[in-house]
Amino acid sequence: MRIPTLNTAPLFIAALCSLAPSPLVAAEAGSPDRAFLERHCTECHDAETKKGGLDLTALKFDLRDAKIFAEWVKVHDRVQDGEMPPKKQARPDATATEAFLKALAEPMIAADKTRASNEGRSTWRRLNRYEYENTLRDLLGAPWLQIKEMLPEDGEAHRFNKIGDALDVSHVQMARYLSAADYALRQVVANQVSRPQTKTVRYWVREQPAFARRMGYSVFNKSPERATFPLLGSMAQTDVLAGKAPITVGAKNPKVREQEAMGVVASTYEPLEIKFDGFKAPVAGHYKLRFSAYSFWAGAAKGEKWWHPDRERTFPGRRPEPVTIYSETPPRLLRLLGSFDVNPDPTVRELDVHLLAGETIRPDPARLFRSRPPNYHNPLAERDGQPGVAFQWMEVVGPIYDQWPTAGHKLLFGNLQLRPSKSGAAEVISLKPQQDAERLLRAFLKRAYRQPVAETEVKRFLAVINGALKTGFSFADAMIAGYSAVLCSPQFVCLEEKPGRLDDCALASRLAYFIWNSEPDQELRAAAASGELHNPDLLRVQTARLLNDRKSRRFVDAFLDYWLDLRKANATSPDAALYPDYYLDDLLVESATAETQLFFAELLRGDLPSRDLVAADFAMLNERLARHYGLPPVEGVALRRVSLPKDSPRGGLLTQASVLKVTANGTTTSPVLRGAWVMERMLGKPPPPPPPSVPAVEPDTRGATTIREQLDKHRTLETCAACHAKIDPAGFALESFDVFGGWREKYRALGGGEHPPGFGKNGQPFEFHLAQPVDASGALPDGRKFGGIQDLKRLLLDDEKQIARNLSRQLLVYATGAPVRFGDRPEIEQALERASSSHYGVKSLVHEIVQSPQFQNK
Repeated sequence: MRIPTLNTAPLFIAALCSLAPSPLVAAEAGSPDRAFLERHCTECHDAETKKGGLDLTALKFDLRDAKIFAEWVKVHDRVQDGEMPPKKQARPDATATEAFLKALAEPMIAADKTRASNEGRSTWRRLNRYEYENTLRDLLGAPWLQIKEMLPEDGEAHRFNKIGDALDVSHVQMARYLSAADYALRQVVANQVSRPQTKTVRYWVREQPAFARRMGYSVFNKSPERATFPLLGSMAQTDVLAGKAPITVGAKNPKVREQEAMGVVASTYEPLEIKFDGFKAPVAGHYKLRFSAYSFWAGAAKGEKWWHPDRERTFPGRRPEPVTIYSETPPRLLRLLGSFDVNPDPTVRELDVHLLAGETIRPDPARLFRSRPPNYHNPLAERDGQPGVAFQWMEVVGPIYDQWPTAGHKLLFGNLQLRPSKSGAAEVISLKPQQDAERLLRAFLKRAYRQPVAETEVKRFLAVINGALKTGFSFADAMIAGYSAVLCSPQFVCLEEKPGRLDDCALASRLAYFIWNSEPDQELRAAAASGELHNPDLLRVQTARLLNDRKSRRFVDAFLDYWLDLRKANATSPDAALYPDYYLDDLLVESATAETQLFFAELLRGDLPSRDLVAADFAMLNERLARHYGLPPVEGVALRRVSLPKDSPRGGLLTQASVLKVTANGTTTSPVLRGAWVMERMLGKPPPPPPPSVPAVEPDTRGATTIREQLDKHRTLETCAACHAKIDPAGFALESFDVFGGWREKYRALGGGEHPPGFGKNGQPFEFHLAQPVDASGALPDGRKFGGIQDLKRLLLDDEKQIARNLSRQLLVYATGAPVRFGDRPEIEQALERASSSHYGVKSLVHEIVQSPQFQNK
């Protein structure tokens, strides 16, 4: 097939211009109580003093101006929170304050409602990368599609990638979308006439080059830690090791072949990169992978260097070992497929996966160390040996098809006949190209668009197809040209919403992109087509159905990726010198990320109270995380709900490893960064940015001074003191946790000092020493004191409603693609009151968001 080159970007940009918002209608008139301001505020905020850059005597009450509106919101909130006037000044009584706030809020709410009525709360936007990938997967029935990384990074506003103002559209952007659409469509076109045979093929480990070539030493490697161990059961095969016997008996001796294995005592990492490279996925699609593996014990080398293994002395394993499975595309592009435990006896495990064409499979014994030069020492080694994992075979079942041609192919070409082409591939045959093209296009548009299809749309894309046919393209290529244009059109790439109440189709799309991050399915479309989707009962039923579907995990992952910055969990690496026990520990990173995702999913599933975001009595743990947190042992790599000891500082988001990692830089922690994170992400009270003239505080990695001592000096600056009084307390409480959330009593430092005994996952001895003690105490701006994280959690939960209020606001931004406006506040408070009977259950808040006027209107 030839790939037609068609530029649909001008078509898209022209349509975009037609969707530009109308000019702002003037807001309602009104005025704040100027007498109140003169008595209590203008002493610090007049033309002469202008504290904080605010001159209230010159600040007009023109609510049509967005900047002026934002300034009055700040005034309102600071008076409401008791920050204005400051405590040292004479303060108004409660009645006067309440009257002032009411007089200020009423015209501002009215102005916001007028603006929302005329323009809508949200701005026009395109689908972000997550949404576009999921939509193509669901539309084409191809869950293996990897589209996201083909598209430019999305812009971000108000912490999410759902805001139209940040999701730009350019010719470059649309060229990428066109390329991604063409790729996705061709992935689902049938490549042969008859249904491909689903085969079961076993790949014996001894026949895999990546395992076999690591058995022998070379001039570059003479270390047994970086070599494979030929085993027969748990016993070393010394004759194979010495080259006196073939590496495998092969098919001539099935009984012995079943016992052959290759073992390793190190994790899969350069230079020991084991993989089942005899297999490469023939096509993208659905497969089942089965593995036979077990743990073993490698005896210790004789002599002084007992931490080296002896490949001629091996024994049965002493415990189960976790194994992580990745797919790999050269060079070293890895995708996590799953993980499982293998026992000392041969263990068969199965994974249900989707693979891309050409991918191979890379197993990783994830608990084992990763040898980095020089003179590495396995931290798991004991005087009599060290643990290892042995692999026997991998069995591949696939590709697995529910039907042939696939649902994606049928969406594109219906029941048109397939025949072999000269190249041997399948060719779509159309005896009536003009009629077939129109019929297929109409069906595709009806399925792809989320609104009724206008006749002009049919004519527009039919012209693309006919133009391709006239220039000599095959029928299939011409159709793909038209389909690609559809998948890059504003009606597909953008969410079509008009000011006012959303129509049922737009409401269905908003609900689907909220909970599934994808298009509405047929049942939701049918509910919209009935014209009854705005019915509260039907809408609640559909919301519950979407939440109960496994696709709701997309919401959990995407929401946390941006609300908590979980997508950045692997953006920094723990410092190899300061934190060698975390360095190169992929199992810890993956477990920590999954913990937070599964924790939030558990809150959502069980409608657990929002207070659990701060302090839960359970955590989602596996063996690695339990050990990391210093909790009672948990067996196995699978994460599950575990009750926490009553005195545990864990429980809730604040003390989860993933959160504590994304709020650190891999070398040091900062109470300022973590405190600001808590203020914004958990309490919904983002601090202002620091003054540009004030330098950031650089922690002392030598350990001579603590970060608290440095911040004490920093706060002597008048421009810094007020904000740091709010930011730092939560950050100080989190100083008990290091860069990866491990508990600490003292800071780690480099240079001098006594190094504790031990070796990192990289096999290198600890270089750090324990320096200054951690002081996790502090006081909130209102004077309430705390001694550490547990006290802080209790203080935060004194205002449990604020935790729920913030979560509601975050959900509303994510769900509607619009920031929370001042005029939205009354409805949010009403929703919180309705959800209070469930203690602000997370699922209850999601339902309240969907039922809200903000969700059901543009």
